[in-house]
Amino acid sequence: MNVQRITSGLLGFPLVLIILLLGNKVVVDIALSIIALLSMSEYLNAVKKVANPIKWISYASCFSIALIHIVPEDALNMVVTLSVPTILIILFAQVIATDMKTTFKDIAYTFIGIFYVVFFIMFVAFIDGMPKGKVLIWYAIFAAWGTDIFAYFIGRKFGKHKFSKVSPKKTIEGCIGGTIGAVILMLIYTYFANNYWNMNISYLFITGIGIILSLVGQIGDFAASSIKRYVDIKDFSNLIPGHGGMLDRIDSLIFLAPFAYALFTLL
Repeated sequence: MNVQRITSGLLGFPLVLIILLLGNKVVVDIALSIIALLSMSEYLNAVKKVANPIKWISYASCFSIALIHIVPEDALNMVVTLSVPTILIILFAQVIATDMKTTFKDIAYTFIGIFYVVFFIMFVAFIDGMPKGKVLIWYAIFAAWGTDIFAYFIGRKFGKHKFSKVSPKKTIEGCIGGTIGAVILMLIYTYFANNYWNMNISYLFITGIGIILSLVGQIGDFAASSIKRYVDIKDFSNLIPGHGGMLDRIDSLIFLAPFAYALFTLL
């Protein structure tokens, strides 16, 4: 058992709890912007082995998360939509301005990093800003971290069949156990949400959401592993003892966040 991993998790969870429960939309957005900056730094340090990503726009994009609930709501969709072609225009303008010293490969890695880190984390902020968002956001967290915790312990205890070379330590048993464990956590949470927080959420609907989000989150975990394998690193950093970097800790959560947001709009 990795005592360091468990200790870091126990110390970090109360901080997450305080920010999400007590922080208003702007506080949460600022906290997520800081998390994006840390994650972006780790991503850029990782891919600099294979490219020269454009740092200034990568870091600048992280600050946009802090502005999500400052921008008027009726203009937010247009701003987010236009940000994608705007970023591409800026990146290709960089290629032109540097007379191709900045290459297509460089801007490709930059664009992927902005999408992977900033846009995905942005959906966590969108969930928090939804009606009853303070309740709904924990479904995403339980789907991601619940899967991670159960997959870790069940994989260690019962795992015999390796899942993929992308992440050799993961097993089929662990992946299945992680999904089952996450769904159980989400169903228990639904009981409290319905009985104490004036929610009226179908247990069957949450079961379906739990399975989808858990599986998407695990793909997010494998996606992060594929990046690390490509650039030949074990962790994105050693920021969180036992867990690696910030991006190692949130890889599942940010990957499933857009899907969680879409599914929560159906509630």
